[in-house]
Amino acid sequence: MAWKDLTSQQWSAIEPLLPSREHNPKGGRPRADDRKCFEGILWILWTGAPWSELPERYGKPSTVHRRLTQWAQDDTLLDLWRAFLSQLDEEGMISWNECFVDGTFILAKKGEQESVRPSAAREQSLWYWQMARVLRSEFTWTRRPRRK
Repeated sequence: MAWKDLTSQQWSAIEPLLPSREHNPKGGRPRADDRKCFEGILWILWTGAPWSELPERYGKPSTVHRRLTQWAQDDTLLDLWRAFLSQLDEEGMISWNECFVDGTFILAKKGEQESVRPSAAREQSLWYWQMARVLRSEFTWTRRPRRK
């Protein structure tokens, strides 16, 4: 499935949930467009590409990454996620009795008994952890015991 930018209808639902833009009375460089930044973040998540490969139409990679960091820290992404889940729930598109959690594993050096920290080259990048924080919302699911 090819990547498609947000439609006007999708953007009109997202835009009110973003923080308001404050204009500096002293002037200065105008703030980058929120829609382009948001679409750039989605493009990175969709493709899994490094930030350096972000197409120019979304703005500078450093600007888009800074906006991602800002929105993750001030819980804007978490608010968007909650609104999205609420909308899906209202439309009956979520079956809460069927929820799955992604598994994780611990890396260990060959022959070692205890797990060790992976090398810096194998660590997840910053945006991954910011998005994981947002996607792990306050909705919790109970873990059921294994069936025998």
